[in-house]
Amino acid sequence: MNYANIKTYSIENGTGVRVSLFVSGCTHHCKGCFNEEAWDFSYGKPFTKETEDEIIHDLEPDYMAGITLLGGEPMEPVNQRVLVNLLKRIRKELPDKTVWIYTGYLYEDLLPGGRANCEVTEEMLSYCDILVDGPFVLEKKNISLKFRGSENQRIIQLSATRDAGKVILAME
Repeated sequence: MNYANIKTYSIENGTGVRVSLFVSGCTHHCKGCFNEEAWDFSYGKPFTKETEDEIIHDLEPDYMAGITLLGGEPMEPVNQRVLVNLLKRIRKELPDKTVWIYTGYLYEDLLPGGRANCEVTEEMLSYCDILVDGPFVLEKKNISLKFRGSENQRIIQLSATRDAGKVILAME
């Protein structure tokens, strides 16, 4: 897996001060995408053990709320297979940090039988607190929305969703 960028002090991609990891590779190709260069799976730099160590180090201070994965597309199966190890490590070493994932897939696409589900999807989602799902739709762009770019996207609270067996939105 490659990544396009790491923002160490991000406040726009979730609550609090966060590390934002922009992965490379996306098959959605949304019209009006803000990160079109990251559609290419080989764009950017290789994600290595050193990259993972750097992210863990950057998350350690108390003022860091957590990590946000976005892209590109973190829920492309090829990216999930790498990112699941990072999230597992964060949960083990920094259990108080929150995990947000932005995906162009719908939550339903990530469930068993869904088009983006693979052998690590369920585990990956178990480490995630907030999932912002749905493709960016230029015709539904709304700059007044909090933490999303278009009105079709949902901010899903995953533990409540798992408990209820239906999608529970985290905020409007």
